[in-house]
Amino acid sequence: MPAILVLLLALLPAAASAPGREEPLLFHVAPDGHDGWSGRLAAPNAERTDGPFATVHRAQEAVRAELATGAEDRGIAKDRGIHVRIAPGFYALDRPLVLTGEDSGPAEEPVLWKGGEGAPAVLSGGRVIEGWHVGEDGRWRAVLPAVRDGEWAFSELWANDQRRFRPRRPEEGYFTIAAEVPPTAAGAGRGQDRFAFRPGDIDPGWHALADVEIQAFHFWSASRLRIAAIDAAGSTVTFTGPTWTVERYGGLPAGHRYLAINVREALDDPGEWYLDRATGELTYLPLLGETPANTTVIAPHLETVVRIAGDLPARRFVQNVEFVGLTFAHTAWNLPPAGQSFPQAEVQLPAAIEAVGARGVAIEGCTVRHTGGYAIAFGAGCRDCRVRRCDLADLGAGGVKLGTGGGPQSWMIRDFDPADPEAAAERLEVEHSRIAHGGRLHPAGIGVWIGHAAHCRVSSNDLRDFYYTGVSVGWTWGYAEPSQAHHNEIAWNRIADIGQGVLSDLAGVYTLGVSPGTSVHHNVIHDVDAYDYGGWGLYTDEGSTGIAMTQNLVYRTKTGGFHQHYGRENVIADNVFAEAKTQQLQRSRAEEHLSFTFERNIVYWTNESPLLGSDWSDDHFVLDRNLYWNPRFPDVRFPGGLTFAAWREQRGHDQESVIADPLFLDPAHDDFRLAAESPALALGFEAWDYLKAGLIPEPRPSGDLPSVPPGFR
Repeated sequence: MPAILVLLLALLPAAASAPGREEPLLFHVAPDGHDGWSGRLAAPNAERTDGPFATVHRAQEAVRAELATGAEDRGIAKDRGIHVRIAPGFYALDRPLVLTGEDSGPAEEPVLWKGGEGAPAVLSGGRVIEGWHVGEDGRWRAVLPAVRDGEWAFSELWANDQRRFRPRRPEEGYFTIAAEVPPTAAGAGRGQDRFAFRPGDIDPGWHALADVEIQAFHFWSASRLRIAAIDAAGSTVTFTGPTWTVERYGGLPAGHRYLAINVREALDDPGEWYLDRATGELTYLPLLGETPANTTVIAPHLETVVRIAGDLPARRFVQNVEFVGLTFAHTAWNLPPAGQSFPQAEVQLPAAIEAVGARGVAIEGCTVRHTGGYAIAFGAGCRDCRVRRCDLADLGAGGVKLGTGGGPQSWMIRDFDPADPEAAAERLEVEHSRIAHGGRLHPAGIGVWIGHAAHCRVSSNDLRDFYYTGVSVGWTWGYAEPSQAHHNEIAWNRIADIGQGVLSDLAGVYTLGVSPGTSVHHNVIHDVDAYDYGGWGLYTDEGSTGIAMTQNLVYRTKTGGFHQHYGRENVIADNVFAEAKTQQLQRSRAEEHLSFTFERNIVYWTNESPLLGSDWSDDHFVLDRNLYWNPRFPDVRFPGGLTFAAWREQRGHDQESVIADPLFLDPAHDDFRLAAESPALALGFEAWDYLKAGLIPEPRPSGDLPSVPPGFR
């Protein structure tokens, strides 16, 4: 290059040769801020005449004003953007932060709501309880006028960041229904609204009987019911509303379990509390070492902390907004007057962060904890949104809901036309997140639920400690009903401690309905247990169709590593199923079409349970090139007591399968890696590094949270 040209290029302004972005326009929020200030300073100035805002709502007003200016004269250029920095501290919101189309940023520079560094910035739906009086009995008492006046009620409490529970009967285990009783005229045709109890289990003399909640456990769901009346002579209790069905699986038959919750007479264990709504008096029994001076007690006030409210009919979406490094906490749930009973997964419940009509919205590096319902919900019309590297813990129900299907009472889908193409939920992601300790109020909550949604991805997450199911995909029953759930991917997750003997008919990964293109692969699923039947690793239910489940490791389940109730043309391949308790594989309905293809799988167990359980009476399935091994009982038998040779000769299955030791390195200690000479590899089994499933090794946004006590015991 000529020297003169080099010199001329060097003299050009830097922007001409390497255009750069302007610094974002910053607004600040801090606990010591003031909403009358400009919000442009991170801290108050020396004269305390200017500084950060005090609330996120005031920051939202400022952001909207700037966005409106930018829309008119491009004052906010594409290369700049707007950031809201929220300093560490506790922000008790008096109302949800509601984002609409006015809060949208340009695609090039999303509006960023970011937490401070070093300590959490907590956007709370709760209120700190103060004014405690310690009685001679050691109990703390505080009178809450808003409760007494009927303006506030709550059914959750947290002390020093840990959930506390209301008193219950029995304190350990469950009561059981003594006898089924026909519903009243009000419940007839809808569900069951009464049952007979054993004398002494329910006491008509309990204080504030109308505030006692009866939690009735069905198979895969549970109802919470309010007491309307008690017939002491007949030992019968009647409720203010019915269960969702009269059928045994959702009704109140004899022998089913229940709890009596919020019983003042049972208030006797440290950590328990009771709220007397009539007087407004809150009573708390402190744990050892707790004092009013060293204990922060918080009760919830809001059901939702952030609501992203796009207007689908008007096509006014909320676009290009990101939440980074924030904590959302303390959301409420209170039992409705008629009680609560929902068929499955409790997806009608609110979430701490919930959205409709969101496009390009991200929740990244955030913590959501201490919820009454779900943590996060992306509903109708949400597209290209993500939850990444988040911690969701201590959840009243479940973790994340994607798509629609929650029922008419759900804000997520209410008033939206399902035929409207813009109402479809698509391309939603949940990645690299820890989702744990759910179902603390509602045991049927799901770790990640995908309803009517397509092209969603749930990957590299750690999901554990739920009482129902880890991941659920699909929201139709049978083959005829149209489904918007398709091409969803569940991959590289670690799913553990599911069911725990609380509910039944559950799984690590559960699918429903026609779902072409959906794949479940490279997941590790273990320790899945059920109260009654169920407790599977992979479960294709109710018409599951077109689903591929490949290269998963499943071990220590109850009723089988894999179960298909009924479905069509699913593929189950290259999986390891180990150490189920009562049977290894289950199929519960014979059909006239190909149910599934089960090939190149390893099935390993050491107990006396059968390899194949339930209904294998027809041959509308394919089993081949599998490896089966039970070192204690190597003479594996097949349905009808058939030997392996007779099974192949008479039924035609497993022609290239083998009964042989797969040569796991140390299965007794959960090391299911294969030796190089494993006979499974000769069958074409595709081994994979299951140690890569779960969270990526990086710092978590919330650090170490206090332990979360179990909801049921």
